[in-house]
Amino acid sequence: MKIAIYGYGNLGRGVELAIRQNPDAELFGVFTRRDPKTVTTLTGAPVYAAQDVENYVGQIDVMIICGGSASDLPEMTPMLAKSFNVVDSFDTHARVPEHFANVDKAALLHGHTAIISAGWDPGLFSLARLYMNTVLPDGRDYTFWGRGVSQGHSDAIRRIPGVKDARQYTVPVEDALAKVRAGENPELTTRQKHTRECYVVAEEGADKALIEKQIKEMPNYFADYDTTVTFISAEEMKLNHSELPHGGQVIRCGATGKDGAHKHVMEFSLKLDSNPEFTASVLVACARAVVRMNSRQIFGCKTLFDVPPADLSPIDPAEMRKKLL
Repeated sequence: MKIAIYGYGNLGRGVELAIRQNPDAELFGVFTRRDPKTVTTLTGAPVYAAQDVENYVGQIDVMIICGGSASDLPEMTPMLAKSFNVVDSFDTHARVPEHFANVDKAALLHGHTAIISAGWDPGLFSLARLYMNTVLPDGRDYTFWGRGVSQGHSDAIRRIPGVKDARQYTVPVEDALAKVRAGENPELTTRQKHTRECYVVAEEGADKALIEKQIKEMPNYFADYDTTVTFISAEEMKLNHSELPHGGQVIRCGATGKDGAHKHVMEFSLKLDSNPEFTASVLVACARAVVRMNSRQIFGCKTLFDVPPADLSPIDPAEMRKKLL
Protein backbone atom coordinates (compact mmCIF):
# COMPACT_ATOMS: atom_id res chain seq x y z
CA MET A 1 0.00 0.00 0.00
CA LYS A 2 1.25 3.44 -0.90
CA ILE A 3 0.91 5.78 2.07
CA ALA A 4 1.31 9.54 2.01
CA ILE A 5 1.81 11.73 5.08
CA TYR A 6 0.02 15.09 5.31
CA GLY A 7 1.80 17.22 7.91
CA TYR A 8 5.36 16.70 9.10
CA GLY A 9 5.75 17.31 12.82
CA ASN A 10 6.45 14.80 15.58
CA LEU A 11 3.58 12.56 14.50
CA GLY A 12 4.44 12.75 10.81
CA ARG A 13 8.02 11.73 11.53
CA GLY A 14 6.68 8.86 13.64
CA VAL A 15 4.54 7.64 10.74
CA GLU A 16 7.55 7.86 8.41
CA LEU A 17 9.52 5.53 10.69
CA ALA A 18 6.56 3.19 11.35
CA ILE A 19 6.08 2.60 7.63
CA ARG A 20 9.61 1.16 7.49
CA GLN A 21 8.56 -1.52 10.00
CA ASN A 22 5.69 -2.72 7.80
CA PRO A 23 6.87 -4.63 4.71
CA ASP A 24 3.50 -4.25 2.98
CA ALA A 25 3.72 -0.43 3.22
CA GLU A 26 5.57 2.09 1.08
CA LEU A 27 5.93 5.82 1.74
CA PHE A 28 4.81 7.77 -1.30
CA GLY A 29 5.94 11.08 0.18
CA VAL A 30 5.25 13.87 2.63
CA PHE A 31 2.94 16.84 2.03
CA THR A 32 3.73 19.99 3.98
CA ARG A 33 2.33 23.51 4.31
CA ARG A 34 5.90 24.76 4.61
CA ASP A 35 8.19 25.37 1.65
CA PRO A 36 9.15 21.79 0.61
CA LYS A 37 12.72 22.95 0.00
CA THR A 38 13.09 23.68 3.73
CA VAL A 39 11.92 20.23 4.87
CA THR A 40 14.32 17.29 5.11
CA THR A 41 12.74 13.93 5.91
CA LEU A 42 14.34 11.33 8.15
CA THR A 43 14.42 8.67 5.43
CA GLY A 44 14.97 10.83 2.36
CA ALA A 45 11.34 10.56 1.28
CA PRO A 46 10.19 13.16 -1.24
CA VAL A 47 8.43 16.28 0.03
CA TYR A 48 5.55 17.97 -1.79
CA ALA A 49 3.61 21.17 -1.25
CA ALA A 50 0.29 20.60 0.51
CA GLN A 51 -1.42 22.92 -1.96
CA ASP A 52 -0.49 20.52 -4.78
CA VAL A 53 -2.02 17.42 -3.17
CA GLU A 54 -4.83 17.16 -5.75
CA ASN A 55 -2.21 16.50 -8.43
CA TYR A 56 -1.59 13.07 -6.90
CA VAL A 57 -5.12 11.68 -6.83
CA GLY A 58 -5.06 8.03 -7.96
CA GLN A 59 -1.40 7.54 -6.99
CA ILE A 60 -1.92 7.16 -3.22
CA ASP A 61 -3.76 4.32 -1.47
CA VAL A 62 -4.24 6.13 1.83
CA MET A 63 -3.35 9.51 3.30
CA ILE A 64 -2.37 9.67 6.98
CA ILE A 65 -3.19 13.16 8.22
CA CYS A 66 -0.84 14.38 10.95
CA GLY A 67 -2.36 17.64 12.12
CA GLY A 68 -3.63 19.02 15.39
CA SER A 69 -7.13 18.30 16.65
CA ALA A 70 -7.92 21.87 17.69
CA SER A 71 -7.99 23.47 14.25
CA ASP A 72 -6.19 21.33 11.64
CA LEU A 73 -8.03 18.01 11.49
CA PRO A 74 -11.60 19.38 11.52
CA GLU A 75 -10.75 21.07 8.21
CA MET A 76 -8.12 18.75 6.74
CA THR A 77 -9.78 15.36 7.13
CA PRO A 78 -13.13 16.17 5.44
CA MET A 79 -11.28 18.06 2.70
CA LEU A 80 -8.85 15.23 1.96
CA ALA A 81 -11.54 12.52 2.29
CA LYS A 82 -13.03 13.89 -0.93
CA SER A 83 -9.93 12.82 -2.88
CA PHE A 84 -8.27 10.06 -0.84
CA ASN A 85 -8.80 7.30 1.66
CA VAL A 86 -7.69 8.84 4.96
CA VAL A 87 -6.69 8.14 8.57
CA ASP A 88 -6.40 10.69 11.37
CA SER A 89 -5.83 10.82 15.14
CA PHE A 90 -8.51 13.36 16.09
CA ASP A 91 -8.55 13.31 19.90
CA THR A 92 -11.03 15.93 21.09
CA HIS A 93 -13.45 13.42 22.64
CA ALA A 94 -16.41 15.79 22.93
CA ARG A 95 -16.26 16.71 19.24
CA VAL A 96 -15.88 13.19 17.80
CA PRO A 97 -19.58 12.92 16.71
CA GLU A 98 -19.35 16.23 14.83
CA HIS A 99 -16.03 15.32 13.20
CA PHE A 100 -17.32 11.86 12.29
CA ALA A 101 -20.38 13.32 10.56
CA ASN A 102 -18.31 15.77 8.50
CA VAL A 103 -15.80 13.14 7.38
CA ASP A 104 -18.52 10.55 6.72
CA LYS A 105 -20.38 12.90 4.39
CA ALA A 106 -17.25 13.69 2.35
CA ALA A 107 -16.01 10.09 2.15
CA LEU A 108 -19.39 8.57 1.25
CA LEU A 109 -20.00 11.12 -1.49
CA HIS A 110 -16.70 10.29 -3.21
CA GLY A 111 -16.43 6.53 -2.58
CA HIS A 112 -13.62 6.75 -0.04
CA THR A 113 -12.97 5.14 3.35
CA ALA A 114 -11.81 6.99 6.43
CA ILE A 115 -10.82 6.02 9.95
CA ILE A 116 -10.79 8.86 12.48
CA SER A 117 -9.65 9.10 16.10
CA ALA A 118 -7.06 6.35 15.72
CA GLY A 119 -4.31 6.25 18.32
CA TRP A 120 -4.34 5.12 21.90
CA ASP A 121 -6.89 7.45 23.49
CA PRO A 122 -9.13 7.69 21.62
CA GLY A 123 -8.26 4.45 19.86
CA LEU A 124 -6.90 1.44 21.71
CA PHE A 125 -8.24 2.70 25.05
CA SER A 126 -11.64 3.10 23.40
CA LEU A 127 -11.57 -0.54 22.27
CA ALA A 128 -10.57 -1.60 25.78
CA ARG A 129 -13.56 0.26 27.22
CA LEU A 130 -15.87 -1.40 24.68
CA TYR A 131 -14.63 -4.93 25.43
CA MET A 132 -14.69 -4.32 29.17
CA ASN A 133 -18.22 -2.89 29.17
CA THR A 134 -19.43 -5.80 27.05
CA VAL A 135 -17.92 -8.43 29.34
CA LEU A 136 -18.78 -6.71 32.64
CA PRO A 137 -22.04 -4.81 32.12
CA ASP A 138 -22.36 -4.31 35.88
CA GLY A 139 -19.33 -2.16 36.65
CA ARG A 140 -17.53 1.16 36.48
CA ASP A 141 -14.80 2.50 34.17
CA TYR A 142 -11.69 4.37 35.21
CA THR A 143 -9.08 5.95 32.95
CA PHE A 144 -5.73 7.13 34.25
CA TRP A 145 -3.25 8.97 32.00
CA GLY A 146 0.48 9.24 32.58
CA ARG A 147 2.99 9.71 33.87
CA GLY A 148 3.52 11.52 30.62
CA VAL A 149 3.91 14.80 28.77
CA SER A 150 0.67 16.53 27.82
CA GLN A 151 1.55 18.50 24.70
CA GLY A 152 -1.64 20.58 24.81
CA HIS A 153 -1.13 21.60 28.43
CA SER A 154 2.54 22.33 27.79
CA ASP A 155 1.56 24.60 24.91
CA ALA A 156 -0.98 26.39 27.13
CA ILE A 157 1.79 27.26 29.60
CA ARG A 158 4.09 28.46 26.82
CA ARG A 159 1.45 31.00 25.81
CA ILE A 160 1.70 32.77 29.16
CA PRO A 161 3.71 36.02 28.92
CA GLY A 162 7.18 35.57 30.36
CA VAL A 163 7.37 31.82 29.63
CA LYS A 164 10.16 30.76 27.30
CA ASP A 165 9.54 27.00 27.39
CA ALA A 166 7.48 24.52 29.39
CA ARG A 167 6.63 20.85 29.85
CA GLN A 168 3.64 19.57 31.76
CA TYR A 169 3.37 16.01 33.06
CA THR A 170 0.06 14.36 33.90
CA VAL A 171 0.58 12.02 36.87
CA PRO A 172 -1.90 9.46 38.25
CA VAL A 173 -2.53 9.60 42.01
CA GLU A 174 -1.09 6.30 43.21
CA ASP A 175 -3.54 5.89 46.11
CA ALA A 176 -6.51 6.27 43.77
CA LEU A 177 -5.01 3.87 41.26
CA ALA A 178 -4.37 1.30 43.99
CA LYS A 179 -7.98 1.47 45.22
CA VAL A 180 -9.30 0.93 41.70
CA ARG A 181 -6.99 -2.01 41.07
CA ALA A 182 -8.13 -3.52 44.36
CA GLY A 183 -11.69 -3.51 43.05
CA GLU A 184 -12.99 -0.99 45.59
CA ASN A 185 -15.02 0.94 42.96
CA PRO A 186 -14.27 4.34 44.54
CA GLU A 187 -16.03 7.57 43.62
CA LEU A 188 -13.18 9.81 42.43
CA THR A 189 -13.14 13.50 41.55
CA THR A 190 -10.88 14.94 38.87
CA ARG A 191 -8.50 16.20 41.54
CA GLN A 192 -8.35 12.80 43.23
CA LYS A 193 -7.30 10.95 40.06
CA HIS A 194 -4.44 13.05 38.66
CA THR A 195 -1.90 15.69 39.59
CA ARG A 196 -0.02 17.99 37.23
CA GLU A 197 3.71 18.74 37.30
CA CYS A 198 4.88 21.80 35.38
CA TYR A 199 8.50 22.57 34.50
CA VAL A 200 8.96 26.11 33.25
CA VAL A 201 11.82 28.10 31.72
CA ALA A 202 11.07 31.76 32.43
CA GLU A 203 12.35 34.65 30.38
CA GLU A 204 14.94 36.82 32.08
CA GLY A 205 13.29 39.27 34.44
CA ALA A 206 9.88 37.59 34.27
CA ASP A 207 7.63 37.59 37.33
CA LYS A 208 7.79 33.92 38.35
CA ALA A 209 5.20 34.28 41.10
CA LEU A 210 2.71 35.70 38.59
CA ILE A 211 3.47 32.94 36.08
CA GLU A 212 2.88 30.29 38.74
CA LYS A 213 -0.39 31.93 39.76
CA GLN A 214 -1.60 32.07 36.15
CA ILE A 215 -0.77 28.41 35.62
CA LYS A 216 -2.51 27.16 38.75
CA GLU A 217 -5.63 29.23 38.14
CA MET A 218 -5.97 28.39 34.43
CA PRO A 219 -9.50 27.04 33.85
CA ASN A 220 -9.96 23.71 32.02
CA TYR A 221 -6.24 22.99 32.36
CA PHE A 222 -4.97 23.31 35.93
CA ALA A 223 -7.58 24.88 38.20
CA ASP A 224 -9.21 21.53 38.99
CA TYR A 225 -5.94 19.76 39.81
CA ASP A 226 -3.24 19.83 42.47
CA THR A 227 -0.49 21.46 40.41
CA THR A 228 3.19 22.01 41.14
CA VAL A 229 5.31 24.50 39.20
CA THR A 230 9.11 24.18 39.10
CA PHE A 231 11.28 26.76 37.37
CA ILE A 232 14.35 25.34 35.65
CA SER A 233 17.04 26.45 33.20
CA ALA A 234 16.89 25.95 29.45
CA GLU A 235 19.82 23.55 29.77
CA GLU A 236 17.97 21.40 32.30
CA MET A 237 14.87 21.41 30.11
CA LYS A 238 16.87 20.14 27.14
CA LEU A 239 18.69 17.54 29.24
CA ASN A 240 15.79 16.11 31.25
CA HIS A 241 12.55 16.99 29.45
CA SER A 242 13.13 16.74 25.70
CA GLU A 243 11.40 13.39 25.23
CA LEU A 244 7.65 12.76 24.86
CA PRO A 245 6.77 9.75 27.04
CA HIS A 246 3.20 8.90 27.97
CA GLY A 247 0.85 6.04 28.74
CA GLY A 248 -1.87 5.12 31.16
CA GLN A 249 -4.47 2.56 32.15
CA VAL A 250 -8.09 1.77 31.39
CA ILE A 251 -9.59 -0.23 34.25
CA ARG A 252 -13.08 -1.59 34.78
CA CYS A 253 -14.26 -2.92 38.13
CA GLY A 254 -17.27 -5.18 37.76
CA ALA A 255 -19.35 -7.84 39.45
CA THR A 256 -20.99 -11.10 38.42
CA GLY A 257 -23.03 -13.77 40.16
CA LYS A 258 -26.00 -13.60 42.48
CA ASP A 259 -26.21 -10.15 44.10
CA GLY A 260 -22.81 -9.26 42.58
CA ALA A 261 -21.03 -11.72 44.83
CA HIS A 262 -17.90 -12.02 42.68
CA LYS A 263 -15.73 -9.04 41.85
CA HIS A 264 -13.52 -8.66 38.77
CA VAL A 265 -10.97 -6.13 37.58
CA MET A 266 -10.03 -5.76 33.91
CA GLU A 267 -7.06 -3.57 32.95
CA PHE A 268 -5.38 -2.45 29.75
CA SER A 269 -2.23 -0.39 30.20
CA LEU A 270 0.44 1.32 28.12
CA LYS A 271 3.88 2.67 28.98
CA LEU A 272 5.28 4.63 26.07
CA ASP A 273 8.76 6.05 25.52
CA SER A 274 7.42 8.11 22.61
CA ASN A 275 3.78 9.10 22.41
CA PRO A 276 3.94 10.27 18.74
CA GLU A 277 5.83 7.19 17.54
CA PHE A 278 3.40 4.80 19.21
CA THR A 279 0.40 6.73 17.89
CA ALA A 280 1.99 6.62 14.44
CA SER A 281 2.22 2.83 14.63
CA VAL A 282 -1.52 2.63 15.30
CA LEU A 283 -2.18 4.94 12.34
CA VAL A 284 -0.22 2.72 9.95
CA ALA A 285 -2.15 -0.37 11.08
CA CYS A 286 -5.37 1.58 10.48
CA ALA A 287 -4.12 2.58 7.03
CA ARG A 288 -3.95 -1.11 6.16
CA ALA A 289 -7.52 -1.58 7.36
CA VAL A 290 -8.71 1.39 5.32
CA VAL A 291 -7.21 -0.02 2.12
CA ARG A 292 -8.76 -3.45 2.73
CA MET A 293 -12.19 -2.08 3.63
CA ASN A 294 -12.19 0.25 0.63
CA SER A 295 -11.39 -2.70 -1.65
CA ARG A 296 -14.56 -4.35 -0.32
CA GLN A 297 -16.49 -1.15 -1.09
CA ILE A 298 -17.00 -0.26 2.55
CA PHE A 299 -17.16 3.50 2.22
CA GLY A 300 -17.62 6.39 4.63
CA CYS A 301 -16.16 7.22 8.01
CA LYS A 302 -15.28 4.54 10.54
CA THR A 303 -13.67 4.30 13.96
CA LEU A 304 -11.78 1.41 15.51
CA PHE A 305 -15.15 0.14 16.76
CA ASP A 306 -16.07 -0.61 13.13
CA VAL A 307 -12.82 -2.24 11.98
CA PRO A 308 -12.52 -6.05 11.89
CA PRO A 309 -9.38 -6.81 13.94
CA ALA A 310 -7.97 -9.00 11.18
CA ASP A 311 -7.99 -6.03 8.81
CA LEU A 312 -5.38 -4.31 10.98
CA SER A 313 -2.83 -7.11 10.73
CA PRO A 314 -0.40 -7.98 7.94
CA ILE A 315 -0.49 -11.63 9.06
CA ASP A 316 -2.28 -14.20 6.89
CA PRO A 317 -5.58 -15.26 8.53
CA ALA A 318 -4.55 -18.94 8.80
CA GLU A 319 -1.24 -17.94 10.41
CA MET A 320 -3.13 -15.53 12.66
CA ARG A 321 -5.35 -18.32 13.95
CA LYS A 322 -2.37 -20.59 14.46
CA LYS A 323 -0.16 -18.11 16.28
CA LEU A 324 -2.45 -15.65 18.02
CA LEU A 325 -5.74 -17.43 18.72
